[in-house]
Parts: sequence; structure tokens; C-alpha cells
Amino acid sequence: MTMLAVLAVLLVSTAVAAASSHSHPHPLDPLSAAELTAVRAAVLASPFVPARPLHFHYVGLDEPEKPEVLSYSYASATALLPRRALVIARADGQSHELLVDVTDASAPSVLSHAVHRGAGFPMMTTEDQVAAMALPPTYPPFVDSVRRRGLNVSDVGCGVISRGWFGASQPAYGGGRVAKMQCFVTAGSANFYARPLEGVTLVVDLDRVAIVGYRDRVVEPVPKADGTDYRAEKLGPPFTGPATAPGVVVQPEGRGFHIDGRVVRWANWEFHVGFDMRAGMVISLASIQDADDAAPGGQRRRRVLYRGFVSEVFVPYMDPAEEWYFHTFIDAGDYGLGVSASPLLRGADCPTNAAYFGGYYADADGKPVEAMDVICLFERYAGDVAWRHTEFGTRGRVETEVRPDVTLVARTVVTVGNYDYTLDWEFKTMGSIKCVVSLSGILEMKATSYTHVEQIKSDAHGTLVAENTVGVYHDHFITYHLDLDVDGTNNSFVKNTMVPERNTGDPATGGADTPRRSYWTVRRDVAETEADGQVNVDGGGPPADLLFVNPSKETKVGNEVGYRLVPAGATGASLLADDDYPQRRASYTKRQVWVTPYDRSEKWATGLYAEQGTGEDSLGAWSKRNRGIRDRDIVLWYTVGLHHIPYQEDFPVMPTLSGGFQLRPANFFDRNPLIRTRPPADHNNYPNCSCGVASM
Repeated sequence: MTMLAVLAVLLVSTAVAAASSHSHPHPLDPLSAAELTAVRAAVLASPFVPARPLHFHYVGLDEPEKPEVLSYSYASATALLPRRALVIARADGQSHELLVDVTDASAPSVLSHAVHRGAGFPMMTTEDQVAAMALPPTYPPFVDSVRRRGLNVSDVGCGVISRGWFGASQPAYGGGRVAKMQCFVTAGSANFYARPLEGVTLVVDLDRVAIVGYRDRVVEPVPKADGTDYRAEKLGPPFTGPATAPGVVVQPEGRGFHIDGRVVRWANWEFHVGFDMRAGMVISLASIQDADDAAPGGQRRRRVLYRGFVSEVFVPYMDPAEEWYFHTFIDAGDYGLGVSASPLLRGADCPTNAAYFGGYYADADGKPVEAMDVICLFERYAGDVAWRHTEFGTRGRVETEVRPDVTLVARTVVTVGNYDYTLDWEFKTMGSIKCVVSLSGILEMKATSYTHVEQIKSDAHGTLVAENTVGVYHDHFITYHLDLDVDGTNNSFVKNTMVPERNTGDPATGGADTPRRSYWTVRRDVAETEADGQVNVDGGGPPADLLFVNPSKETKVGNEVGYRLVPAGATGASLLADDDYPQRRASYTKRQVWVTPYDRSEKWATGLYAEQGTGEDSLGAWSKRNRGIRDRDIVLWYTVGLHHIPYQEDFPVMPTLSGGFQLRPANFFDRNPLIRTRPPADHNNYPNCSCGVASM
């Protein structure tokens, strides 16, 4: 959920650089500071965009063609695959797309140029928002509104909100790149979101940096500051919350993972960790080693995931009032998840055994900005069990075998305005990849005259979480782009539906001559087209396993190798009407699962130009072509969906709420890949830790 894009400059912390023995970047490494500087020089020198001022809105790696990457050996290569950047810049009221070659950063060149003629705009820059935020304090109608409420202009700050798209009924304001602004009382508490200046809405032209519309419709009391602050320095000591014993991670033999540039090797996994200013963290080339594989020359690596990232975060609010109806945020497309990535607090966001990655993105002037410590990597020892069994057997003997579960987590935290999203990719030695979205931060709140629930009418559209404060109903839809390559490029999508059956008593029809009256069996359906690949996992039909299989690869007993999609909570689908404008832009949120054929240009679920986009270039629109997806290079799009009814425990700051999914092997291995895992050692004698087992 996003309210304000920025009210302060992004803070950075000290980064730990990952060492690399290579003199050249990996083909999927994000653009370096030197490459971004070269991109800027090439664009500014290009005759394609002579107008000034020119502002950079997106600069990202234009990755090489997939076959080139898959055939490239980073470990042994001495040559460099072409390094190119996709640039979206604005000048003279137009959005320009440029492809820039920076293979030789000392001699960059513009390879192509086009002007975007369709709907929508590139994501807003931090500089857009900072410039707009400076306008209200000198705008006379706004100053009058603030003073009429008995407030000082110096105690009020405003943030920039995308106005979305609402068809022909939406005022044009000259047809420019227009956003709305709403304001808060920033004095008295760090939690200014809890003190909205209700009723005041400004309209700003971001290209002209001018206020072009203003409305002061209704006056509501500004909620008090008492009880809203969440900072430790304001709350204690003494701290009176539940006491917990502090703990640390002990790794006597050091970290179990190895980092080579941005390539991570751990246990049986290998993958690449990237960064993009729109997507944030990107996981690529995830492959696993098969301990039972008898390939010549040793165990081979088997591909699982070519490229995975969060494509979009859609957060619509459920208040139709004038000041709220346009709160239908598209976080990645409006603001950028990478730009919004938070520096991670060591020992809190990530444990003490973590290593850190950073990245660079371009500011509005095209200059590189370092995002430090925005991704961490750590081994998790949570006391979980990978597998176990106790056998009481015969002759009075008891046999117990247990293997503890240790996993590797790649984490980033995205703070877009008031909400914080902790995004984890967790790799398990049994071959699964678990993706978890954890929400925290601050509710988006509406000021009201209500001080008790007995006063509330139907216009609240939320929960009264404090006096004069309503937490507005809303949704979170986090959509992942997952280019699966299960043991190879060509895969199929299979739906194994569990079908109830009556026991007919006749073996010829699958029954048996026994007293059993019912059972269930499996109906296997292979999706042929995109329409077959759309699934609402909470649709009310019979349960089903959803698999991605490689029809050209089989286990020893003949099963197609595959991976299974396992939802793990948060399976909400949109309840908005199909003809509602926000739903038209994010039509894919009606179903959690979409499967499309691989297309290098189809990365963003809401389209390349999502800000004020119309949905004509989006996942829902692409899939209307109903392309074939059987035995093809296919992409899974999965949406984690949460309907959020706020509660008082969510105020003044929200405890973490999580959901996600897992990609789990399904006949990928010939047997449990952990069967030969070494039994755990005796760790009870390590110093300075409570490793002993207490008796109860």
C-alpha cells in the first residue's frame, strides 16, 4: 500500500561489496555506476533528443537474449556479452525510449530511439516529487486553508499521489503529466500519516512544476498526535511490552554460502542476485544439483528458474469519496520498487550472519545513485525439521532419524510511502523456493469527526482505530513474474484436479468389491492456451495441484519432471467490478495464476507505462491473444492477494502480516533429495550459547 512516495531523501548505509574473481560483469549484473554514467553521456549527446530539460525516469539493463545467457559460461568466459541499457526519458512533454550500448563504457552509443505515443507515463522520479512538495507552502489558497484550520503552514507537509486513470470523466488539466497531492500535519509526531489534513487536494503538473487545480471540500478535525509515535526514543525506557530473550546466530565454521560477484552458491543451489530500479531484487538462473545424478563428470546442475521478480504491487482503497477514490496505487509502475528499497538495519532487518548487496539506479539527471545494503543474504536456522521418522519397530528397539532444516534467504525491504514490504526468496535444500511477502508499516488513515463506533454511519469505509481516525479498507496484490525453466526451457502447465468418485464395486470402472463407498482420484489436464492457464485458486471448485512439467524429461519410472505451485495463504482475488477503471488497469488480479508464453518485452503486469495507464498494455491484455502454452517456454504470473480490514492492533504501526507461495519439486527427483543428508552433529558443547536441551 502506498500513500506518499517520498517525504525525505533516501537514507543509505554502509554496504558490503561481494568479491569477484572476474574482470567482467555477469550478463545479468545490474548496470554499474560507470555504465550509468556512460548511458547518461550517450543520451545527452544524442541528436534524437535535442530538447532540454531532459529527465531520466528509468534506466535498466536490457538483458541479452535468453539463449545467449543460457549458453554463456560466467565461470570460464573471457569475452563479454553485449551490455545494453533501456532508457525512458522525458523532454518537451514526450516520453522517449532509447537503447544504449555500453559494452565499452568509454565509447557508449545510442542504438535506437522511439517516442511513446500511447497512454500512460513512466514512473515518477524522486525529483518530480520533491519539486512538487515545495509548491503548496507558497500557494495562497492552500495557505488560507491551513490557517482556517488553526495550523501553521510550516507544520504541514504534502505528498504526491498518482491520480490513476478514470476515463473521459477525468479532468485533463491541459493533457500533461498530472498528479494529485494530499497533506498531513508533520509536527508533534513522526507518524504524520496518522494526522491527515482531510478535505484538501491539490493537482500538480509535474512537467511544468505548477499547481493546476485545488479543492478544499470538507473540514474534519486533525487527529491528535498523542499515542501515534512509534520511535523507541519517544516510547521508552522503561519498555513495558512482552519480554523476550535475545538471541544470536552462531556459525562456528563460518557462512555456508559463497558469493562470486553477484552469483551465490549454497548447498545444492546456485543463483544470481540482481537489482532493478523498478523491480528491486531480481533472482535469476536458479539451478539445483541432483545428488543422485550419475551424469558423466559428476553431478550436473538442473535449471529451475530463469528469472523471477515482483512485477507489480497494486493497492486499491475502498473509499469512493472525492479525496479517496483515486487511491489505487500501482507501486512499481508509479514509484519504482528499487528506488523505494530501504537500507537494511543490521541485526534487525537481517541477522548478524547476513551478507549484503547494493545496486545503482539513475536519478532524474541520469547520474548514478547508490542504493546500499538493500539486499541481504543469510542462512536461517529456525528449529524446523527437513524430514524425520520414528519407528518403534520390533524387539523393543526405537529408531529415530531427523534432519534439521537450514535454508538460505535473500531479502529486500521496499518502503513505498506508508507501507513496508519485506520480500523474501527462501531456498530449501529439498529443492523448493519459497516466496514470502510480509507487510508492516503504517495504515493509510482518514480524519473523521467520529470518536466512537456508535457514531459511525455507512460513509466510514474503514475501521475507527483511534479517536477521529479511520483506517480505510483496502487490498494488496503483489504480482510475481516467474520465468520457470524446469529442467529445460520448454515446459507445460498441468492441472491435477481431485475428483470425488463413488465406489461402484466394479473393478472394471476403477472400483473394488469392498464396503468402501467413496474415494477421490485425479483428472490431469494440460493447458493448451493462455485461457487454460488462468486459475482462481479460491474459486470454489474441487482442489487441484498446479504443476509446471517438462514433457521431454522423465524420472526413471516415467513421470514427467516438474515443479508444483503451492499457495501459502494470502490468496485473495479482487472484488472490484470488471468495468471499474482501477480494475481495468489491473484486470489480472481477478485470478492468482496466469501462464503466458515467454516474451522478452512482457515484464510488467501493468505495462511499461503504468502511471495513468489504461490497461491496454498489461498482462490481462496480452493474454487475450490466447497464445499456445503447451510444451513452450512459459512464464508463471502469481499474485499474492490480501484483503485488509484494519484493526486497532494495526495502529499506530502495523505488526507484520505475511503470505506467499512455494515452488516445490514434483517428480523432479527420483527420490527424496535429502535422504543422504549427513546427520546433525552434537552442538551442545559450543561456548557462549544456549544449545543444550532443557528438561521439562
